[in-house]
Amino acid sequence: MSSDEPGRSVSADHPTAGDARVSRPTHLGADGLAAVDRLVVAATATDAVAPLSEHALLHLRAETGEDAAHLLVHRGDDLVAVAHVDLAHDGEPASAELVVHPDHRRQGVGTLLLHEVEAAARSGSGDDVRVWAHGDIAAARRFAADRGYQVVRELWQMARPLTEPLPALVVPDGFRLRAFEPGADDDRWLAVNAAAFAHHPEQGAWTATDLDQRIAAPWFDPAGFLLLVDESTGQLAGFHWTKEHGGGVGEVYVVGVAPAYQGRGLAKPLTLAGLHHLRARGLSTVILYVDGDNAAAVRTYSGLGFDRSALDVQYARG
Repeated sequence: MSSDEPGRSVSADHPTAGDARVSRPTHLGADGLAAVDRLVVAATATDAVAPLSEHALLHLRAETGEDAAHLLVHRGDDLVAVAHVDLAHDGEPASAELVVHPDHRRQGVGTLLLHEVEAAARSGSGDDVRVWAHGDIAAARRFAADRGYQVVRELWQMARPLTEPLPALVVPDGFRLRAFEPGADDDRWLAVNAAAFAHHPEQGAWTATDLDQRIAAPWFDPAGFLLLVDESTGQLAGFHWTKEHGGGVGEVYVVGVAPAYQGRGLAKPLTLAGLHHLRARGLSTVILYVDGDNAAAVRTYSGLGFDRSALDVQYARG
């Protein structure tokens, strides 16, 4: 495991953290990734929710550049806490996800890690940092409140059983559905995704690297990445990318409509196309994530039988 800076003791500033030391590696390596995986498994077992998103885990597996930072906290040889920080870019503040091993909580490690996250955010030309807490756990709320952080965004998880009837899928006249073709469709999908989510701080910023990482993932299936094409022009009008998690659970991974085609009622048939695909695959449940203040999307998904099933929250200093 290489590092931009050596591990350093910080117990003088954070006496309750004991012998904890922080490093900022550019690349974790196989041993480092295995340690992260063990920490995530332990935290998930305790909290009943995964502490890091797919985005954070993918970036922890990649070498950091000027736009991100990995922060590791060790005690002796043991990895006891991890954070991934996306540094400020394109007017968006820095954002972070962090996790402390259950056996090392309430010992100053979380405070230490948050302090280092804030320092990393400042080093990336931004003073503000927003921190995700998955599952909206009571302990995380107290931790945030005690440090002057308040909720600034809610991300809902919604779910519906696929064992219940689905509305019939009717593809609008003049359009056809087909599967994504890796390599052939990458550039135009990225362009439509960026345009459809221009005001979304995460999804709209996807690059070719982000797409390539997911295409390379074990769960990727081009048959579940559905494109809606305008037959008269050949343009990509919208898409529904589905994901299978195992255990009979599928996900509405992302649904997008190109700006030129918005307002034409395409989101509902696109969503239904993915739901029918997942049910045909034999899955029993489907989930999705949507911003809680996106009233139109929540209304659409509620009308398709989805109910809120979990909540992630993002905090920032008040």
